Amino acid sequence: MTAPQDSPSEPEPALFTDDLISPTIAASLPPTYILRPLRKSDYAIGFLDVLRVLTTVGDITEEEWNERYDWMNSQGKGGYYIMVIEDQGKIVGTGALLVERKFIHHLGLVGHIEDIAVAKDQQGKKLGLKLIQALDFVAEKVGCYKCILDCSEANEGFYVKCGYKRAGLEMAHYYDGSTSKDMQSKAS
Repeated sequence: MTAPQDSPSEPEPALFTDDLISPTIAASLPPTYILRPLRKSDYAIGFLDVLRVLTTVGDITEEEWNERYDWMNSQGKGGYYIMVIEDQGKIVGTGALLVERKFIHHLGLVGHIEDIAVAKDQQGKKLGLKLIQALDFVAEKVGCYKCILDCSEANEGFYVKCGYKRAGLEMAHYYDGSTSKDMQSKAS
């Protein structure tokens, strides 16, 4: 009787399939950089630290992370496309595409790009541009008729270089009683 052989390990499931990753954008990254969908295990390799470059994140436990990830990967499936750039076992960049399902434009889809963040020590390498281009690729591939984003006036020039143009004005209404820990810290 022979001992069972170890089978090659299956790749960890991700938030979406690799066929939505632009081969052109992926190939344009430095050799050790990998453009891929978010995985549950990214909690342990710096995903939240990269987001902290952008804004307040809070002290999210691994259990809280897993609950949010599982929701996005089940009830939110097809609406959340979070992409990361990994370099040698560490997340160095991220961006998100949220897909809004509309009644207008014959049940059209609109992409919303959010949370583009690059680790401080990785800035200046055009990783933000690559993330925007990769998310635009996803938006087009899943059938969005347009993709929009909000940015500060200080960042407008960057997004113009990415192919975006000014198309309106962002408005916000923040709620004092929000359950979001981030918003509670802003209110105090």
